[in-house]
Amino acid sequence: MSVIEMRQIKREYRMDTKKSKRKQSEAVIVRALRGLDFSAEEGEFVSVMGPSGSGKSTLMNILGCLDKPTSGTYMLDGVETSTSSANTFAYIRNRKIGFVFQSFNLLSRTTALENVELPLFYRQKDKNDGKQRINLSRKEKAIAALREVGLENRMDHFPSQLSGGQQQRVAIARAMVNDPAFILADEPTGNLDTGMTLEIMGLFQQLNDMGKTIIMVTHEPELAAYTKRIITLRDGNLVSDCPVTERGNALSDLAKWKKDHLLLAEDI
Repeated sequence: MSVIEMRQIKREYRMDTKKSKRKQSEAVIVRALRGLDFSAEEGEFVSVMGPSGSGKSTLMNILGCLDKPTSGTYMLDGVETSTSSANTFAYIRNRKIGFVFQSFNLLSRTTALENVELPLFYRQKDKNDGKQRINLSRKEKAIAALREVGLENRMDHFPSQLSGGQQQRVAIARAMVNDPAFILADEPTGNLDTGMTLEIMGLFQQLNDMGKTIIMVTHEPELAAYTKRIITLRDGNLVSDCPVTERGNALSDLAKWKKDHLLLAEDI
């Protein structure tokens, strides 16, 4: 079953410039995406790569329903998004997409549990449910999400009391709490050291093995090697779409990294 189905996606930006002599405005059209076709099935783990200016950020914004294409169609979990209203767009972002960012984006004065609960506040309340029942359900879902990422013992901690890897785990739990159609991760390990990077990639692999669909934007080939499929963009075009034939195991690499660093510490 296709979770994502994009056909002939184009995104053009009009930039007005002024001529130096007559100071007349002149329109310059920037073609960020040039008729891109892309699809992802349920349970896939896809990395999006490409040099600066290739269209990665534009594609991510359209995938995340943060922007609309100039032309083309984007079906997300059976919903045509390119013609959706603002209200439908907001509904799709809340219910069907789980966002994971490089900078974690956690609220500093709220606990891990409260951070994970946040997306549930924006869901429409069932008129037949009482307030107490809704709150109980919200808390239970947040606890279950934190348990999935191995942070059931850190639920009452504030972000400042957590390591970078733990903060990103909270962000991943928050992304999953609404059971979205897919998780969209934008450079999710950019602020982490090698050990924490392997830890988060191992978590992504575990979640993917459980059936979660993940789309990850990255510029690092070694991270893309932990996914199942790599698409590469250049100049607004999709230039390659290849399966990962020798997929790495992040948790095994993490164990090796820890062993090597332990031996290095003993030598010192």
